Amino acid sequence: MAKKIGVTMEVGNDGVAVITISNPPVNSLASSIISGLKAKFQDADQRSDVKAIVLTGNGGRFSGGFDINVFQEVHKTGDISLMPEVSIDLVSNLMEDSRKPLVAAVEGLALGGGLELAMACHARVAAPKAQLGLPELTLGVIPGFGGTQRLPRLVGLAKATDMILLSKSISSEEGHKLGLIDALEAEVFKQLVLSDTAKALVHVFFAQRATSKVPNVTDVGLKPRPMKKVAVIGGGLMGSGIATALLLSNIRVVLKEINPEYLQKGVKSVEANLKGLVSRGKLTQDKAGKAFSMLKGVLDYTEFKDVDMVIEAVIENIQLKQNIFKEIEKVCPPHCILASNTSTIDLNIIGEKTNSNDRIVGAHFFSPAHLMTLLEIVRTEKTSAQVILDLMALGKAIKKVPVVVGNCVGFAVNRTFFPYSQAAHMLVNLGVDLFRIDSVITSFGLPLGPFQLGDLAGHGIGMAVKDIYAKAFGDRIFASPLTELLLKTGRNGKINGRGYYIYEKGSKPKPDLQVLSVVEESRKLTNIMPGGKAISVTDKEIVEMILFPVVNEACRVLDEGVVIRASDLDVASVLGMSFPSYRGGLIFWADTVGPKYIYERLKRLSETYGGFFKPSRYLEERASNGMRLSEPKSSRSRL
Repeated sequence: MAKKIGVTMEVGNDGVAVITISNPPVNSLASSIISGLKAKFQDADQRSDVKAIVLTGNGGRFSGGFDINVFQEVHKTGDISLMPEVSIDLVSNLMEDSRKPLVAAVEGLALGGGLELAMACHARVAAPKAQLGLPELTLGVIPGFGGTQRLPRLVGLAKATDMILLSKSISSEEGHKLGLIDALEAEVFKQLVLSDTAKALVHVFFAQRATSKVPNVTDVGLKPRPMKKVAVIGGGLMGSGIATALLLSNIRVVLKEINPEYLQKGVKSVEANLKGLVSRGKLTQDKAGKAFSMLKGVLDYTEFKDVDMVIEAVIENIQLKQNIFKEIEKVCPPHCILASNTSTIDLNIIGEKTNSNDRIVGAHFFSPAHLMTLLEIVRTEKTSAQVILDLMALGKAIKKVPVVVGNCVGFAVNRTFFPYSQAAHMLVNLGVDLFRIDSVITSFGLPLGPFQLGDLAGHGIGMAVKDIYAKAFGDRIFASPLTELLLKTGRNGKINGRGYYIYEKGSKPKPDLQVLSVVEESRKLTNIMPGGKAISVTDKEIVEMILFPVVNEACRVLDEGVVIRASDLDVASVLGMSFPSYRGGLIFWADTVGPKYIYERLKRLSETYGGFFKPSRYLEERASNGMRLSEPKSSRSRL
């Protein structure tokens, strides 16, 4: 098998672009590699999601330098134009002058042009025993990528002259002492291994792997059935996103809508999703075209006769969903899985008008469905193990992380996080500035504060499900009029350009100070400010008042056996709600803070502000017994 040659770039959720040179055996800088480096550095410099850049080499070697085969070709042909213009184009203009921090991660060797590339970076981190040098004079040439200028500035003229004229290599340890290397990786590694961040990230890694093990599903000898054709009902934001995710994995999709206008919008949304991936370099034009060709838009159920799965993705209306499931049960083949993308509604209620409860399952995607990684698979008491296994396999095929959860209002993720926005609303009605709340929560590590998140989702969604949550969890609901007042002023969030923030194309969202009059009206209606005066809280107290109720609800989810293991909630919170992975997920973070401290804070808050903050029985037991929240519960899981 031929080894891959080229330059790759991967951008992580942390905004760090890792550019990797691959040209075995020593990652020599052939003309194609230099062209690839130029292209990747230009791309990284222009992308708004890239905050920093790391340059490294594949296979345990940084780079052995310029490809000497080019010299041989020049000698044969006499054509000096075969020598690429590297020093100014790449090293100076793109690397040294980059507006973003650029670090060379050196392992194995960095010789000749390889070391010169590393010196053009803003900093260099090396593994122990790495070999560094400029051996060009052994070939009768001088360093041509700016090394004669940069090396003396880093190690001093005398040492640089010695290294260049005698072609002497040094170890990374000596390079560190001389100032050529900024840090030795082994020293940093030891510190990082013991850091809280490393422990949290390692936990998330193994927790994610554990989600693939579901008792009585993955351990009973069943094999997943192929999903060749899937129908999606509803072409809105969620439906078009789900369809896109399926198409990207070469699964034929039937997209159903209720009229030609909605169908056209849905199909165009799928096309726009694919074009967006192409424009960001995530997908080739050919693959996008092939994916789009596998989509068929329909207005009736004729095409449902041979589908392997139906995913309903319409608005959160119980009667509408019940009618849809009653219809698809009649037209779909007996083996067909009947899935709902509902984020809130009890699946037993959705399926109560059917006789197919063994094949009804929740397939809760997170928006945008073609980009977000989590797939929450919701299992009722009657859902068969085969259906769960099939959906898990489909999730992995479309590059999702499936987490199997039990059936209840809101399931695992939305149920756990429903206090998130309610706590934020309580704080606002107590007089705390809403824009400060968003700022504090994003500083904690979530990408969006509660009011930014509400704007992004659209406030109509919150209104659509509020009665469902109130009916299920009425004893711990904070009823705020703020969302309803906001909608009355025509503010539905990003969807129509106005919410708590103003959204204009090509610009970052800006706080809308006019919304403060709506906030004042809400405060008058709730009338909970002590003595009519705003409360004074620290940033730490804001974090606790918003996230501790979320932890409290997570305790109830654990107590009721909605998830198989506590770490599943960590994965779900990271992938579904973007809880910072470097904090290990919601439960891992709560255990780090300490159940006793969380219990005591919630108890004091409940004494001041009422039942919304009342600690759960599970949290109280764990706090009094000195147990972690994540320790397994012996009682029977509903899974």
